[in-house]
Amino acid sequence: MKGWTKRSPSNLGKTARIPYLCGEGKSCTTSSCLIPQGRNAARVGGCSGAMQVAYPFFLFLLMEFFVDTANLDQIRKAMDLGVLDGVTTNPSLMAKEGIRGNDAVMEHYLNIAKMVGQNVSAEVIATDYEGMIREGQILAALHPAIVVKVPMTREGIRAIHTFHSEGIRTNCTLVFSAGQALLAAKAGATYLSPFIGRLDDLNMDGLELIAQIVQIYRTQGFTTKILAASIRSSLHIVRCAEAGADVVTCPLSAMEGLLYHPLTDKGLAQFLEDHARNNA
Repeated sequence: MKGWTKRSPSNLGKTARIPYLCGEGKSCTTSSCLIPQGRNAARVGGCSGAMQVAYPFFLFLLMEFFVDTANLDQIRKAMDLGVLDGVTTNPSLMAKEGIRGNDAVMEHYLNIAKMVGQNVSAEVIATDYEGMIREGQILAALHPAIVVKVPMTREGIRAIHTFHSEGIRTNCTLVFSAGQALLAAKAGATYLSPFIGRLDDLNMDGLELIAQIVQIYRTQGFTTKILAASIRSSLHIVRCAEAGADVVTCPLSAMEGLLYHPLTDKGLAQFLEDHARNNA
């Protein structure tokens, strides 16, 4: 059938009805969700103006929230909100917390992983392929939650490919272009981290890059998750969600900023005032 790629039953996810052009050239539409031609899906029912489609499982994942810090208190506060899915760290964040020396850094990574239990990005320091592989294997062995963070370089792409073949999850970091994103996904990166705030600092549009990578990944069927990094504000988070990012990693302050609106505070104050007056 034109526009459809078969997929094994073990890889199929939930069933939903989506608009699509069927083999007869009809528009099969009952909702506003459009999967581009070439996206992996499988037909599971006949076409009667609306087609049932089994989505790949990854299409049903909600946007994830990671906190970008090495501060244990901030991680606990983010966890208390009940929306935290992971943590990203790097040497700069470790230094900010006064954590120095390889043993202390490794212990801190392990403490974070035990606390959060999932998706903790720990960055390699080496810049050569052999060093990245050696460090990444050590990091991955610390805890199942560890994701090895690898820079977007020639040696980094080689390392990501090797880690992928070994079943080690990776986060390709310091990404600033769609071409880099394409290479990282092709190499098998689990996560891709475009740094949108740093692009904005150079008068470039970081959010446009997110949207471009989303389009490329959807068109090509890559399963690498787009992890928007270098988030500077709560508005950045909202815009990344609109653009289709799979994950945002941000300071705790940006995450908490989503909670607040002056009309919410004003409305709550009025409700409490009315309640007090009515029960006086």
